[in-house]
Amino acid sequence: MFQRLKEDLDAVMERDPAARSRLEVFFLYSGFKAVRAHRRANWFYRRNLKFIARFISQHSRKKTGIEIHPAAKIGKGLFIDHGMGVVIGETTEIGDHCTLYQNVTLGGTGKDHGKRHPTLGNNVLVGAGAKVLGPFKVGDNARVAAGAVVLDEVPPDATAVGVPARVVRIGGQKVSNCNEQLDQIHMADPVSMELCRLRGELERLQNQVNEMESRGKTPE
Repeated sequence: MFQRLKEDLDAVMERDPAARSRLEVFFLYSGFKAVRAHRRANWFYRRNLKFIARFISQHSRKKTGIEIHPAAKIGKGLFIDHGMGVVIGETTEIGDHCTLYQNVTLGGTGKDHGKRHPTLGNNVLVGAGAKVLGPFKVGDNARVAAGAVVLDEVPPDATAVGVPARVVRIGGQKVSNCNEQLDQIHMADPVSMELCRLRGELERLQNQVNEMESRGKTPE
């Protein structure tokens, strides 16, 4: 128990430059508190004391804004940074030394039964606001960009961006025919891009109409 506690504390100290002491993390970090509460809830859940497990998880949700189903399997050293709005579903499995940012959802699509939620390998990072939905695996050392919606498996050492997400790098090398890079600040908004495309198309058609009118022709 104390070894797992130390590993969870070390995960925050190693990955959060704002963390000044283990004492501060222990008493003040909502992500750390949510992970500790989950480990207690999961202990009761595995012993079929599911009401107590659920009570612990819901109490933690109210205090931290982070909802983790007590049945979820979480490895050592999980760091939930900021944490507000994070949701981790019942059949989710998370490997060792993973990092989740605020508003991440590890959820289901509503179409699957049994195993409904994703499996994250070791050293996976999921950016702010990203949604990973479905019973597939995100491989070891993978990166999911902020705001991405992942609906398919992500290979190990890969970087996935966009809506729906697509792999743009594997092992630091660009995927063929893709010029995008992971940028959690300057990622293109797909809705804005589509609106710009439609506006350009409208302008092109308007220019055609104006040209035909100037020639004295009626557009078809």
